Amino acid sequence: MTEQTLADRMGLAPEPAMPQHPDVPTWRMATPEDIDAMHAISTAAGRVDHPTWSMPREDIADTFEMSHIDHSRDTVIGFAADGTPVAYGSAFVHPSRDVRVQVDIAGEVHPEWRRRGVGTQVVQWQYAQAVRRLAESGSTLPGTVRAYAEGANDDAAALLERHGLRVQRWFTTMQRDLSEPIPARETPDGFVLVPYSSERALDALEARNDAFRDHWGSLPSAPETWQKFVGGPFLRPDLSTLVLDGDRIVAFCLGSVNEEDWAALGASHVYIDLIGVVRSHRGRGLAPLVIAESLRAAAAAGLEKAVLDVDTESPTGAHSLYESLGFVATERERVLVREF
Repeated sequence: MTEQTLADRMGLAPEPAMPQHPDVPTWRMATPEDIDAMHAISTAAGRVDHPTWSMPREDIADTFEMSHIDHSRDTVIGFAADGTPVAYGSAFVHPSRDVRVQVDIAGEVHPEWRRRGVGTQVVQWQYAQAVRRLAESGSTLPGTVRAYAEGANDDAAALLERHGLRVQRWFTTMQRDLSEPIPARETPDGFVLVPYSSERALDALEARNDAFRDHWGSLPSAPETWQKFVGGPFLRPDLSTLVLDGDRIVAFCLGSVNEEDWAALGASHVYIDLIGVVRSHRGRGLAPLVIAESLRAAAAAGLEKAVLDVDTESPTGAHSLYESLGFVATERERVLVREF
């Protein structure tokens, strides 16, 4: 028997109707000329939802260059009568389709325009577009719609839950004071610690995808997306550490610095984007080793804190590991999912 496609399982998915709101007369699909408008909305929303960090303009601009993203189809933006950008919402298909087809929905409503029904309209469009994109895929794999909502933004979570998304995971932001001593750790025989360097980009991608293959919700990172990250303006190779077994990267700790966030957090800091150990080398103490080395590099660079995010239910025990290294939990974020 032929396996059913997502369209067979979900039914027809017509093109979603554009949002409508009496106070937001203009809705249209986004173009590159809207990058600043989207960033303005995101910045204002961030001051309320996650005041210790902000979305860089570069991150938004990068999405307009990704081959798997078509904002002219997958992002809607709304403007008030005077041209003020009010809200935007996106629904992007993840480029990896090895194990499932996933659509990530994201967006913001300017805080001054909340509690007026604008968010309801945006989420309704996002969800309808996500369902449409899943049905169009023609895939027989499972389909997933995924979204994030900050711990302080219960309203966003409630809007998503109206469309059948449910909280499946919580992530915690943790901080460490780099003025506190960083315990020395001995490198096991046969391994070498080196800073990250650009010529190791593809090797690091291979290590990342191996290390995260069994992590909840993780999909392989595509070369294009990966290059935007490691080749972008924020990654700090001098604060990023690799563990080598011969020529193979077997553990990594990659950190970035966005000085625009220092005032918001109240301290200069490194954000640790990724920590991982390939599956064949787990249980050898490489994770605390590589983290400690990056922490020492950040402290030597004069930074005051280190920040990271962790899955609170990670089976690798990451949360406990970070606590043992001096990290303290601060904010929380939930992941909401609907599966088909």
